[in-house]
Amino acid sequence: MMPGGVTTGNTKKRAAATRSRRVDLARGLICGARHVPSPNHDARPAGVAPSLIVIHGISLPPGRFGGPWVERLFTNSLPADRHPYFKSIAGLRVSSHLVIRRGGRVVQYVPFHRRAWHAGVSSYRGRARCNDYSIGIELEGTDRRSYTDAQYRVLARTVRALLAAYPTLSAERIAGHSDIAPGRKTDPGPAFDWARLRAAIATSKRGARA
Repeated sequence: MMPGGVTTGNTKKRAAATRSRRVDLARGLICGARHVPSPNHDARPAGVAPSLIVIHGISLPPGRFGGPWVERLFTNSLPADRHPYFKSIAGLRVSSHLVIRRGGRVVQYVPFHRRAWHAGVSSYRGRARCNDYSIGIELEGTDRRSYTDAQYRVLARTVRALLAAYPTLSAERIAGHSDIAPGRKTDPGPAFDWARLRAAIATSKRGARA
């Protein structure tokens, strides 16, 4: 937004991309996202389609937002010497399908038909190995700090786009990382408002039909 309330062309383009968010099934990519390929993925098991959405929270270094470090982690280029915390994670080979930044921008690292390495040892409703059948969405944030209005808005539209693209997904099968790996993971934490997400998904659904 420019001074005086004037909206720039780039802002208009980003807003239009968010409103028209949809999935390109042929490529497994969501339209309007910035695409940054991660090497950390492999094939899903034969015949397995995504049937679960997992919400995560992430910040690097912990509690700090912005910067290139999540992207560097997911592309195996995190410099261990740039922060003491990085020494403990620089060798990890992890990824997520999507990251939603604090301002609502979406970055995609892994196509949806591929298995991203986001869940680790996990189980959902008695079914283990959640990476096999899930789509991982990281929100830039922490367990205790509120996620942003833009993140809820964009997350809801993204979920609706995924539900429209993949019939095996359901609004009733959305879980937090802490739900599928209790005791090991805590994100997206108490700061994440699940009721707000559900309401936003329903609102987004009504808007799509209007």
